[in-house]
Amino acid sequence: MNYELNIRKATKSDAPLIASVVAMAIGEETAIFYGGDNYMKVFEEIALLEDTQYSYRNVFVAEIDGNAVGAVVAYDGAKLHYLRKATLEVILKHTEKEMQIADETDASEFYLDSLAVLPEYRSRGIGAQLILAVKEIALNEYGKNLGLLVDFENPDAERLYKSVGFERMNVKDFLGHKMWHLVIRQMAND
Repeated sequence: MNYELNIRKATKSDAPLIASVVAMAIGEETAIFYGGDNYMKVFEEIALLEDTQYSYRNVFVAEIDGNAVGAVVAYDGAKLHYLRKATLEVILKHTEKEMQIADETDASEFYLDSLAVLPEYRSRGIGAQLILAVKEIALNEYGKNLGLLVDFENPDAERLYKSVGFERMNVKDFLGHKMWHLVIRQMAND
């Protein structure tokens, strides 16, 4: 099946897609924990803001024939605390939960936070193309390593990440799960 894939910066109108991508990436149980029963509304509100982890400004969208089919959320790890503050303020407003979350990245990385492709468009290389778009920005525009966390329980995702050049760095405990910290080193692109 031939199709033309276009990757573009997200706009505010992509907030519903961004909310879906974040929910798919973290799983429904975690989404409910952070956003309550109305987590999609909460995640959409977060996506509409300028200064959150899941802001439309930190998202690239994959389109086929003008239809958004997936997205990737990625940002400069040096901005994690700033972006997280605004994200947690929205969650607090909706759920009255004050969250303390361990750092998943740091200033040395451009961080790939969330990636998902709509189920009916999976296994077409779209996720890999989204990762490659973010890799280009991390290595060439920011001059930083590209990092991410992947759950031990998700070997399919780890296989995808390794196929585009990620390597295991170490293990991190994050959100109650053992995660592989995977990295594409900046020097790997030189």
